[in-house]
Amino acid sequence: MNKEYILKRLELSKFRSKFHLKEKDIDYVKTKGLDTIQEHAYTFITKRLAPKVILNDGAQTPMRGHPVFIAQHATATCCRSCLYKWHKIAKDKELSRKEIDYIVDIIMTWIVKEVKK
Repeated sequence: MNKEYILKRLELSKFRSKFHLKEKDIDYVKTKGLDTIQEHAYTFITKRLAPKVILNDGAQTPMRGHPVFIAQHATATCCRSCLYKWHKIAKDKELSRKEIDYIVDIIMTWIVKEVKK
């Protein structure tokens, strides 16, 4: 699916569009650097979203605490149900490397836009 098209649709969602990075989150991104934030995103997605079975699906992504978590809610990459609804990524399988790369890319694109605001 086209990343820019999805991001535009997400911006039109009343729920998804309310998520934004706070100043402390932006400072964190700037201090750590985008490469480190991207590493964190890969770690979070691989551990919390990629497995075939997630016992707490729908509740595995906190609403705050790290810029990636906020970005996951803004980009509907927070749980397998949202991944399916918005990105058409099936729930009942382990995520492929290509799918993980796509998810991290959309998260990082959103974070970069937020930092530049």
